[in-house]
Amino acid sequence: MKKLALTACVISLAVMGITAACNGENEKNVEVATTKQPEISVIAREAGSGTRDAFTELVGTLIKQDGKKKDNTTKDAITIDGTQGVMSAVAGNEYAIGYISLGSLNCSVKALSIDGFAPTKENIKSAKYPIARPFNIATKGKMNDAVKDFVNFILSADGQAVIEGNGYIRVSDGKKFQAQKLKGKIVIAGSSSVSPVMEKLKEAYTALNPEMEIEIQTNDSSSGMLAAKEGTCDIGMASRNLKPNELEVLTSQTIAQDGIAVIVNKQNQVSNIALSRLRDVYTGLIRKWKDVK
Repeated sequence: MKKLALTACVISLAVMGITAACNGENEKNVEVATTKQPEISVIAREAGSGTRDAFTELVGTLIKQDGKKKDNTTKDAITIDGTQGVMSAVAGNEYAIGYISLGSLNCSVKALSIDGFAPTKENIKSAKYPIARPFNIATKGKMNDAVKDFVNFILSADGQAVIEGNGYIRVSDGKKFQAQKLKGKIVIAGSSSVSPVMEKLKEAYTALNPEMEIEIQTNDSSSGMLAAKEGTCDIGMASRNLKPNELEVLTSQTIAQDGIAVIVNKQNQVSNIALSRLRDVYTGLIRKWKDVK
């Protein structure tokens, strides 16, 4: 696959605020003509990305061949590291399609409905929107007091309120958090999709425990799980379910539910795509936007 290094400086917004903000924009852009155009620019996340792993499994581009799983994403796809990089690439290419964490969606791009269902909290909770996955954290062995306290905060009413307030779906109805005023340092590593909400959780937790230091290293889910296994971080972040070999060493905890938004350029007039056609786009069977409808 082609490799493209991009960076972007965009602000992640909660999904409930996105619709209102985007609807208020001045729509003077000329729509993409879907009958005369170059091929669709298919954008995929890098190998090791939990978002990619979840997307390929849920959309059906991950196939079994000779008893092994094979990612059947088209070889013409452009591979881009990180959520922000994908958004920047799609925002700058009127023929592009990509996928990102729903919680990171903003007005620079447009999210497609899948089989008529928009990527909303309600549709994800009811399983009407088909592309959703868990946000997991993972630890190795017995947690020290600082790590245990932070995990308790994440699952508390306070932590889950932070998660919900940033556009994700809560998974726990825990009690109100009681700060222990601990001292120490926690290192967290992994998924670029989980990282934005982890930053918000860090801010809320350290406000209650000012002598706690939390370092967040953002890369990808597989790197986070490896770091947790090797002991170079205290908590690993994954935007997918843990793999069997990871669960042999690590203990997993789901902290939130997140949708995967399929995004296109704002000038694109397509607003809905069937899951089967999305799979065909990502396997290279559909190459023109006019064939998506």
